[in-house]
Amino acid sequence: MTQRLLALLAASVLALAACSAGDDTATAGPVRTVTDIDGEPVEVPEKPERVVALSEPTLDALVTLGVTPVGAVTGRGQGTVPAYLADELADVPVLGGIAQPNYEAIGKADPDLILVDGTSINNNADALEALRRIAPTVYTGYAGGDWRTNFEITADALGQADEGADVIAAYDTRVADLKSRLAQDHADATFSIVRWQGGAPSLILKELPAGRALSDLGLRRPPAQDREGRGHSEPVSLENLDQIDADYLFFGTLGGASVDNPEAGGSADAAGSRAALAEAAATPGFDRLEAQREDHVIAVDGSAWTSTGGPRLMNRIVDDVESELLP
Repeated sequence: MTQRLLALLAASVLALAACSAGDDTATAGPVRTVTDIDGEPVEVPEKPERVVALSEPTLDALVTLGVTPVGAVTGRGQGTVPAYLADELADVPVLGGIAQPNYEAIGKADPDLILVDGTSINNNADALEALRRIAPTVYTGYAGGDWRTNFEITADALGQADEGADVIAAYDTRVADLKSRLAQDHADATFSIVRWQGGAPSLILKELPAGRALSDLGLRRPPAQDREGRGHSEPVSLENLDQIDADYLFFGTLGGASVDNPEAGGSADAAGSRAALAEAAATPGFDRLEAQREDHVIAVDGSAWTSTGGPRLMNRIVDDVESELLP
C-alpha cells in the first residue's frame, strides 16, 4: 500500500469519526493512564472489554494473558491469523493484514482499546492518528525491539502488569534451566535460522524473536549471523548460500506468500517448511552445506521461527529447541 493511499484512507476514517464523535474518541467509564513505547501517556479503560490487536506481538500477548480479541490482523505473509495461534483464534474476525489494517472493519468492531506496534505500523503517523480516532490506541513496541518490553506495555494496557511479569519470570526460569542442559553437548556448535521464500533464503538475525531465543539459550550463531539487523529478515543471494550454513540450521518458511500478497499459497507451519526444504535441497550448492551433509537441517513452524510475536511464540521456539536437541 502506497503512503498516498494510506493517507487517503486515514483521512476518510478521520472524517467518519468526526461525523460520529466530533473530537478524538473519549473513553467511557473509569480510565487509567499507561505509557506507550514512545513515552507518551494514553488514557485507556480500567478494564478493557473489546480489544483489537493489530500486530503479531500484541495478539500473542492477548492469548498469553487469556484475553480474546474482538478483531486481529493476519500473520506476516499469511491469509489468516498467525498459524501458531490459529487453533486458539479460529473464531476471531480478521480486520485486515499486517501493515494493511481495514479501518472501516476496525471501527465496526467497536473496540474500547487498540494495540499496535512497529512490526505492523512503523512510523506511520497517519495510520496511528486514524486508529486513535476510533479508540484509545497504545503503541507497544518497535520492529526489532525486545519482545519483553512490548509484552510488558501490552500487559499494562490490559491492566495485567503483574500477570505479565509472572509470564516473563517463568520464561526466564525455563530458559536458564534449558541453557545449562544444552551447554553440556552443544557449547561449541553453531546454529543458523533461515526463512526460505521465493526460492531463496533470508537470515533471521539476533534482534528478531527466534534470534533472541537462541541467545537466551546460550546457543552460538555462525559468523554471518552473529549480529543484529534492521528488524526484519535479511535476504541472501544463492551465490552466497554459505552464509546460511552452521552446525545446525533451523529452516522455516511463510509459504509462497508475502506481506503484500498473503494469498499466494503455501503454508507457514512445519509441513510447509518441509515442503520448502525439499525445494531448497534441489538448489545448486545446498548439498554442500555442513548442516545438510550432517542431516542437521531442522524444518520448523515458520510462523513462529521466522516472524514475530510474544511469550507464546518464544516458548514455542524453546519447545522446538528442547525436542530437537535434547531428545
